[in-house]
Amino acid sequence: MTPEIFRVGLTPGFLGADGKVRFKDVGLELLEREPHIEYTFIKRDLPIVPPDEIRGLDAFIALGGTYPRETFEGADRLILLARHGVGYDNVDLQAATEANVMVAITPSGVRRPVAEGIIGLMFALSKSIFGHDRAVRAGTWRHELEVGVDLRDRTLGSIGLGNISSELFRLLQPFGMRFLTYDPYLSPELAKSLNVEIVELPTLLQESDYVCVCCPLTDETTGLIGADEFALMKLTAFFINTARGPIVDQRALTQVLRDGRIRGAGIDVFEQEPIAPDDPLLELDNVILSPHAIALTEECYRDIGRLNCQKAIQVSRGEIPDNVVNQEVLERKAFQEKLAKYRDG
Repeated sequence: MTPEIFRVGLTPGFLGADGKVRFKDVGLELLEREPHIEYTFIKRDLPIVPPDEIRGLDAFIALGGTYPRETFEGADRLILLARHGVGYDNVDLQAATEANVMVAITPSGVRRPVAEGIIGLMFALSKSIFGHDRAVRAGTWRHELEVGVDLRDRTLGSIGLGNISSELFRLLQPFGMRFLTYDPYLSPELAKSLNVEIVELPTLLQESDYVCVCCPLTDETTGLIGADEFALMKLTAFFINTARGPIVDQRALTQVLRDGRIRGAGIDVFEQEPIAPDDPLLELDNVILSPHAIALTEECYRDIGRLNCQKAIQVSRGEIPDNVVNQEVLERKAFQEKLAKYRDG
């Protein structure tokens, strides 16, 4: 029998200390308009989401947490896990598939915020903004002040040409830069439309003034950038990572920054998060650090929240939402039977 109420759960990270939603808009009004939908925030904010928190739910909107195999044990009713963002390396996709649960992401919701965040880091590094701030506070004013650089006539290289990096290149078109990308899976037509040159990774590292990591974390990209790769970069180059920490060897990054073998870096993601308080990266003044939050804007929370709430509404009607990453689940008979209950109800 089809449940009368479609139950949606959300991680408690959406709530402030007062128990109220701490963001201006996460799309909950969309759920409130649907009389057949109820939503609730799970009680415990744990690193690993336990199975008892999602039993009895039809859909789950995940701002944080990890979802190993144990999360899906006994979650017979759950049909949708909607990630707040584009990363899904914190979800055991095989276990979700075996539990007949779709895992969906929201690439369009993060495209502009992350691209703008990268540009913000590029400007902050190029103009030595943090160094200037320290000079004023230290009373040194312009003595021994580091001179900045313009973006014009510089080369930007993106490791990966996908949703975010495409937006990045679009936004930077007026700045008179040269664009490079390395991506074994890219569309040549897309690169051409963005005026981006396709090169091998060593060429990108050797010729770029800004190297941005914009690829997903996979077995293939884990540890992609290490000491050998940093050794290819210009002494004057900046390195930016807003993708995932394990793509980069953090020790190697720390060493090249300490040795001044690249000019600086902007890092939003780390091998372990939160970063350890005694990590040597924190001691360096030629790196700008952000707590995996460079894209967290009001618009980002609004757009992703609405997209995920809309996904839940679609599933409650027996429809398949966009951007399901474990596509194989859609072919499973048990999943199709589960979805049909909502459609036929």
